[in-house]
Amino acid sequence: MTNESQKKSGRSFTDEELQDLVASTDSGGRNPSNRIVAILIATTAFLWSLFQLWIAQPQLWFGQYLPVLNSSQTRPVHLAFAMLLAFLAYPALKSSPRDRVPILDWVLAIAGAGCAFYVFLFSRELAATARAGLPTQTQIFVGAVGIVLLLEASRRALGPALTIVGAVFLLYAWMGQGWLIPDIIAHSGLSFTSIVNAQWLDTNGVFGIPLGVSTAFVFLFVLFGALLDKAGAGNYFIQLAFAGLGALRGGPAKAAVVGSAMTGLISGSSIANVVTTGTFTIPLMKRVGFSSEKAGAVEVASSVNGQIMPPVMGAAAFLMVEFVGISYVEVIKHAFIPAVISYIALVYIVHLEALKLDMPALGPAVNLGRMFAKIAAGFVVTGLAFTGLVWAIQALRGAAPGISDWLVLAVLGLAYVLMVRTSARRPDLALDDPNARQIRLPSVAEVFPTGLHYLLPILVLVWFLMIEMQSPGKSAFYAVAVMLFIIVTQRPLKALFRGEDAGQALRAGFGDLIEGMIAGARNMIGIGVATAAAGIIVATVTKTPIGTELAGLVEMLSGGHLFIMLLLVGLFSLVLGMGLPTTANYIVVSSLMASVVVTLGAQEGLIVPLIAAHLFVFYFGIMADVTPPVGLASFAAAAVSGGDPIKTGFTAFFYSMRTAALPFLFIYNPTLILYGVDLGTWAGLLQAAGIFVVATIAMLLFAAATQGYFLAPSRLWESAALLLVAFTLFVPGFWLDRIMPRFEERPPTELAQAFDAAEPGETVRFVVSGPDFTTGRPTRLTVVHTIAEEAPETGRAEAAGLFLLPEDGRLFMDEPMFGTDYQQRLQGFDFYGAERVEVTTLQSPADRPPKQLFYIPALLLLGLVVALQRRRQTKPAF
Repeated sequence: MTNESQKKSGRSFTDEELQDLVASTDSGGRNPSNRIVAILIATTAFLWSLFQLWIAQPQLWFGQYLPVLNSSQTRPVHLAFAMLLAFLAYPALKSSPRDRVPILDWVLAIAGAGCAFYVFLFSRELAATARAGLPTQTQIFVGAVGIVLLLEASRRALGPALTIVGAVFLLYAWMGQGWLIPDIIAHSGLSFTSIVNAQWLDTNGVFGIPLGVSTAFVFLFVLFGALLDKAGAGNYFIQLAFAGLGALRGGPAKAAVVGSAMTGLISGSSIANVVTTGTFTIPLMKRVGFSSEKAGAVEVASSVNGQIMPPVMGAAAFLMVEFVGISYVEVIKHAFIPAVISYIALVYIVHLEALKLDMPALGPAVNLGRMFAKIAAGFVVTGLAFTGLVWAIQALRGAAPGISDWLVLAVLGLAYVLMVRTSARRPDLALDDPNARQIRLPSVAEVFPTGLHYLLPILVLVWFLMIEMQSPGKSAFYAVAVMLFIIVTQRPLKALFRGEDAGQALRAGFGDLIEGMIAGARNMIGIGVATAAAGIIVATVTKTPIGTELAGLVEMLSGGHLFIMLLLVGLFSLVLGMGLPTTANYIVVSSLMASVVVTLGAQEGLIVPLIAAHLFVFYFGIMADVTPPVGLASFAAAAVSGGDPIKTGFTAFFYSMRTAALPFLFIYNPTLILYGVDLGTWAGLLQAAGIFVVATIAMLLFAAATQGYFLAPSRLWESAALLLVAFTLFVPGFWLDRIMPRFEERPPTELAQAFDAAEPGETVRFVVSGPDFTTGRPTRLTVVHTIAEEAPETGRAEAAGLFLLPEDGRLFMDEPMFGTDYQQRLQGFDFYGAERVEVTTLQSPADRPPKQLFYIPALLLLGLVVALQRRRQTKPAF
């Protein structure tokens, strides 16, 4: 790009500098000039991808020839690759050389990888010594060196944030108490040996669940995304977005939102998303009237939102499976509606900005409402086609079970060849110059056929996840296998159909394969190191009182008010997430904050589903990528736009307010995340569709209120009215609770009878009060018990582990039976103090009118605002 075009677009960075920015953040900024060293780094990354494919493939055909590795063996090898590449690919300092690897980095790389590989090599010895509580001096030395080098690797790959947080937690575990440590989380301190043993030599620290998820699931999905991008799918998605939305008012910004949503499906990095789509969309946004800061902010808001978009969610979806204890499909189900309505609202925010500034379209004007109708129709057609495909394959399996899978594979191969043939009839897609005098927007009919074959691996992934109900790892393996076949064969097939040299195209296809495998591994360096380093925080939480007593600290700061507590948890999550990549961010904030939301919600009588609490802290954690002064994505966007990064960050945060509001809404109304909605029935599907429509309308009204523009510029009271209507549509039960209580109180002595009278699947709700185990202060907890199918007909309370002691019309409790669920749920109470633990209330649902009745006054108020604004409206609303 020339200096003149840079001046026109306001950009202060060249394309090479932007790619270097992404590399230094995501895959390592070092590019050795020595060919042997460069080949060594690339070969190591390629071997890492091969290793991950080897341990992931589900058939285990090699079991009779080679040993099959278990998770305690694969995790150390995974980390060894990550640490070796971290020291080779990431320079120590900004001033460190990038064209060569210093001797010290070679030493650190070999030492770090060796410390991790030691855990694999001596796994049997560790099981008999360190993991039995008897570590040797050699093991402690290796573990201590490994921890230090891991923190240094995380500093290089991720910046200082995670390193500082990890070091602080290690210091807290060692010291236990001091003038900076509140008494409520103080402890006697752990020895150096026990800390190293717990963090490095055991299976619950560095090599615990987070690294296990990175090893088993995350790598395959990141590799899948890298291969898709290398094959050209990223460019295809951007072009498709521009073909569909580019002709609207503010079309480049709307296309940036949708393009980032689609690339967010395959990307785990908001910064890479900003630079990949932003180099094309930001200059075009500025061209139609957006300022540098607003253009960058739109790209930041849409790119960061890619981290909440299933199925990858910045790799956090797989961690939620382990932390929450639900299936991967359930995580996607709960995360889908908030992510989609957040993106729809961002498109509407961009539309409102275009209306306020009276921006022109890049082509003939198109109606936004008609565009949404076409998209909705496309979703319906796609859903019907997918349903038909499911029925057809099930019928085939019923008629010919022996050959059905081979027939499906043959049809899939034939469909692929036909799709590539269709693509070959058109020229390959290329991004236009955003600074050209004339911008020609392609039509959907031109773009859509050119990349149909990119949808096949996504279809395979969805099929194995949703229909076959396979594990994420197995599903991703099959999707990657299809992607490997596509990336090798698409070029030679196109060459054959076009009459070109197929041999040269085949070599280029293998080159794409190798580069995609290397790119996937290099993109995993930061995630692998991050999940390992975050394991330090997880182990500290389990070994010290901070995990159980942080709720008390937050309760003390909030004064017992649930909403203030949620604000504090959101603020803590935001601060903890600053400077951390999505994966490490989620591990840290969920380890510390998720249980706090559930615990304090129960104390206030609000039963918060664990998945809602995890999504709450996750949403606020990723907001750190937007928010100054850290806001890495905002700095990347400012580098593209030439705008001020701080102003870009604040504008992006303002655009992202809808994302910050959503967590509060689904805490108070969990149906927004489809909690308790059965999608396996028609009634459940209709309920989900209704929730989606109402939530979308509410979010659009929220966006209009915060932008100060609806059909016309809004007066202050009109914005307040729109906020009120949006809140009522989101949480209609709030107003009903003010008028009528949700539950009727019954004598607590009827608790045992309530257990026995309830049908399987029904719930029994009661309130327990008593002294807190740590502080001795009175505390209360609302408990909801679901009657299990296998529960006995009588004596269900005792069978569940509860010891109920009725005395003089009151119902006291003894400590629950050891090993039962209630031992964990009630462990915060002191059952041996002077004050006894007591069931104070048995609650049964009150007979109330439906909460949706409050939609009526809300819609009437909305009608009033519409009527008043129509009088002042000077341009079409859509």
